[in-house]
Amino acid sequence: MLPTDQDVVVIGGGAAGLSGALMLGRSRRSVTVIDAGSPRNAPADGIHGLLAYDGMPPAEYLRLGTENVRRYGGAVVAGEVSAVTRDETGFAVTLADGRSTHARRILLTTGLVDELPDIAGLAERWGRDVVHCPYCHGWEVRDRDIAVLATGPMAFHSAVLWRQLSDRITLLRNGIDFSAEQLAQLAARGVRIVEGRVQSVVTADDAITGVALVDGQVVPCEVIAAGTHMVARGGVVESLGLSAVEHPSGMGVHVPADAMGRTEVPGVWAAGNVTDLSAQVGAAAAAGAMAGAQINAELAMQETAEATAGSADSVA
Repeated sequence: MLPTDQDVVVIGGGAAGLSGALMLGRSRRSVTVIDAGSPRNAPADGIHGLLAYDGMPPAEYLRLGTENVRRYGGAVVAGEVSAVTRDETGFAVTLADGRSTHARRILLTTGLVDELPDIAGLAERWGRDVVHCPYCHGWEVRDRDIAVLATGPMAFHSAVLWRQLSDRITLLRNGIDFSAEQLAQLAARGVRIVEGRVQSVVTADDAITGVALVDGQVVPCEVIAAGTHMVARGGVVESLGLSAVEHPSGMGVHVPADAMGRTEVPGVWAAGNVTDLSAQVGAAAAAGAMAGAQINAELAMQETAEATAGSADSVA
C-alpha cells in the first residue's frame, strides 16, 4: 500500500534514501520510500570498504536497511515515480502505475547510471571483470593483469591508483592525450603504455583474456578498469525547475545540492550519488542521514512558526 499525506517522500531506496528515511522515522515523521528496484551496484557480488558490512551482497544490505526503516513506522514501496508537482501544501507524487501520494518535502536519492564506452563486450562484463573503482573492487582483483581503459584525462590518476594493487598494469590510451610528464611517471612505475583505439573485449571460458584494438592487435589482460560517464537520475523533478548539470570535475552529470542536501528548489533535497557522483555506500548513507535530519529540523521550525502565529491570533 502507498500511504498518503506524508511528511516526506523519498524517491529512491538505496543507501542514501533508506538512511534518510531512517533518520526521519526515528524523529517520528511520516515517511515513504518509493524505489524502482534498479540499484547501481546490483551487478556487484558485494559491498566493499563499508565498515562492518564489507563483502555483504548489495541486496542483503538493502533488505536490512528496509527492515530498519519499517521498524520506525516508515513505508518502503516498490514503484517508479513518473511525476512530482508542487501544490499549496507541498508536492503531489504520481507513480507510473497511476498510484499517487502527497508530501510536505521531497528527498531525491535516485542515484546515477554508469554510461560505459561503446566498446563491444564491455557492458556484458560490467561488475565482474570490468570494474571502475580501485577502492570498491581493487582488493578483489589484486595482483592480476589489469588494463586501464582511458576514457578521459582522469585515466592517468586511475592508472596510478591501480598500480598500488598490481604490478601488471597496462594503460590503453584509446586516443586520449597525456602529457610527456605523465607518461614518464607511469613508465617509472612500470606501467605499460599501449597506443591505438580499443575495438572489443576478448573472452574465453566466461573470462576476459584481452582487448582487441582496431588495428588487429590483441592486448592480453584479465581485468579492465574503465571509467564511466556518471549521469544522475534526476529527471523526475525537472518539472519543479531542478535540473541535472555537468559536475565541475567533468566526471558526469549531477543534481547540485549544498552540504546539507538542500537543492535550489525549496522543499526538495538530494543525497547520495544523484548529487555526489563519487560517493561510496558509506558516504551516501551519511549524506542521506544528514538530509533527513535537516528536513526534520526545517519541518519542526515551520510547525513552531505556525503554532506561534496561531497562538498570537487566538490572543488577539
